[in-house]
Amino acid sequence: MSIKIALVEDDEIIRNNYSEILADEGFEVVVFSNRQEAMNYFQVSLPDIAILDVGLQEERDGGFKLCSDLRRLAPKLPIIFLTSRDEEIDRISGLRLGADDYITKDASINFLMVRIEALFHRIEVLTQSSKPPEFKAEHNNLMFGSLKLDKKLLSAAWKNTPLDLSLTQFWILCELVTPPGEIKTCDKLMHAAHICVEPNTITAHIKTIRSRFRDIDSDFDCIKTERSAGYRWLDKNTSTP
Repeated sequence: MSIKIALVEDDEIIRNNYSEILADEGFEVVVFSNRQEAMNYFQVSLPDIAILDVGLQEERDGGFKLCSDLRRLAPKLPIIFLTSRDEEIDRISGLRLGADDYITKDASINFLMVRIEALFHRIEVLTQSSKPPEFKAEHNNLMFGSLKLDKKLLSAAWKNTPLDLSLTQFWILCELVTPPGEIKTCDKLMHAAHICVEPNTITAHIKTIRSRFRDIDSDFDCIKTERSAGYRWLDKNTSTP
């Protein structure tokens, strides 16, 4: 079965170029030039992967709005931003709204294909995870102090309040806390989330995860940055190795 990619890009030449390249790679491609046109389609039919530009016609941040709406509609759908906007604040904004990856248009097509293939692997993982589990139900539910992880429902809660995390961020968090205290490199976190991204994208995801915790608990400080090494989970209520 072919993978359907939705490409939302307002520049006709760029849209046609990427559409042809993706089709040549064997993907089924549907294209849209603006946010409303794309959202009308998504409400009826969802693609397997969505690729969004940030600026869409008269809407400078139309792609951000579309990402937010699409994430609410399809929490597990892989979303990539492909844009000329390369400021860190834009990258963080895109990932905070639920995108899985953020790529600038100066990237090579081979680079883009690697990122898409990583998300395609995620689709396979999710398909497998939808099958009846062969392990005990208690392995789906993990407690780390005030943090609860449900690997069957792909959800997390802090102090009994649900955390608003994308699927990528949920998997990063699962890896970060297993086991508590162990330093996790960007590569390990990337592998756990079934994505292939740059280290600064993982950094942006970590910032978003922290902010989600702090929306619930302003004193949250369990995710530690270990300079030049990675990140670790340290909680006084959670045992460490």
